[in-house]
Amino acid sequence: MFTGLIEAVGEIAEVKRSPGGFRIRIRTTFAADLAAGDSLAVNGVCLTVVTPDGGEVRADIGPETARVTTLGSLRQGQRVNLERSMRADGRVGGHFVQGHVDAFGCVEKIRPDGDSHWLTISFDPSLAPYLIRKGSIAVDGVSLTIAGLGENVFDVMIIPFTWANTALSSLNAGDRVNIECDMIGKYVARSLELAEAAEKR
Repeated sequence: MFTGLIEAVGEIAEVKRSPGGFRIRIRTTFAADLAAGDSLAVNGVCLTVVTPDGGEVRADIGPETARVTTLGSLRQGQRVNLERSMRADGRVGGHFVQGHVDAFGCVEKIRPDGDSHWLTISFDPSLAPYLIRKGSIAVDGVSLTIAGLGENVFDVMIIPFTWANTALSSLNAGDRVNIECDMIGKYVARSLELAEAAEKR
């Protein structure tokens, strides 16, 4: 479980194909604090640390993860958002994020507004039931608030601190991003779906 509050921006040092998908090396300032088996969210995707090594960590990306997230297109030198799994006694400053990506989004527009930036992101229609205005959403692992919502796009405002301390500032129009909808919203939608099905029986 994560909170969507990015702890550091890492850099992809290597992407190496393996029989089961990919193995990546990530340079990060907190590599020494990680151990084999720890969970690490990379651009919002929960991965397992295979080996920490000095200022780097290695992790495997399976074929399914490569297909359904943007991690299949990682490249050497790319900046990525990193968050260690939350502690049970820690403060939840963002929202509950599982590290299980629901779908890709696509950055349609990036526009400045004073020192902040607006991102307009298009989403798959299947996500519509889980998105509400002023609701929570994770974009590449960053906990954000939906400020505007259309039929197939949503707007989020990125404040200067987040812009400076996450990899969102590396995005360009046309880039794909990982989207994870609010977990509570998904449970509510599923409960209503089951209740509706029970009424019809």
